[in-house]
Amino acid sequence: MAESAGSVMLARSAMNRAATEGQRPAGRPVRGARRISAALAGLAASTRHELLTFDDPVASAGCAIPGPFLELAGACMRAAAERADEVRRIVPRHALPRLADGLPFPGRARLAEAIPFKLIVVDRTVAAVPLDLELLYNGLLLIRDPVIVQALVRAHHASWAAAEELTYAPPTPLPSRGLPPQLRPVLDALLSGLTDETAAARLGMSARTYSRRVGELMAALGTTSRFRAGAEAARRGWV
Repeated sequence: MAESAGSVMLARSAMNRAATEGQRPAGRPVRGARRISAALAGLAASTRHELLTFDDPVASAGCAIPGPFLELAGACMRAAAERADEVRRIVPRHALPRLADGLPFPGRARLAEAIPFKLIVVDRTVAAVPLDLELLYNGLLLIRDPVIVQALVRAHHASWAAAEELTYAPPTPLPSRGLPPQLRPVLDALLSGLTDETAAARLGMSARTYSRRVGELMAALGTTSRFRAGAEAARRGWV
């Protein structure tokens, strides 16, 4: 426990030092539901080898967070976990009832008395921490500084060693016919948080053509909501 607490203090100290030194920022702040959703989808798409998380599935209970955002965030993390060779998720003990009722999560999980903050680390190269340390919906900090990322990895490893093992059955993959090639740039534009006008200009389309392609993408995903489209695309492994 002492080693775990020390590692957490080290991680927080590294973030504070990078933020106050002025030589390089601790990370890039991301705010707004659309941009946060795009950042989470990007993390899911970039995952290749390892996913480490501190996660509290009940932290959002009682908060005014739109259901589609929660669905998309969960789908992105499941998609990242399915891509990774190694998944280590640490959850607090008070979340155990929610874990029993929720969707199975790929990889390994352990139960801790508490978690110091919410955290996502992908392949030991990029980390995401909520700006308030609690809720991703309120904004997140994308961290690529190798010193800080390694400090966060060390904090996670120390907490993992002190936590209690849980067992999850792997989920059954959903069947997918694949994303039509002409819709790939449209999906990428949606996930990047671009406005329709900017996306259409970047893709060399008229606004009417882009709008039609977005409609085709929604139909392919079986939804009329852009938030739900992102969640469904993540579930299908299209991001």
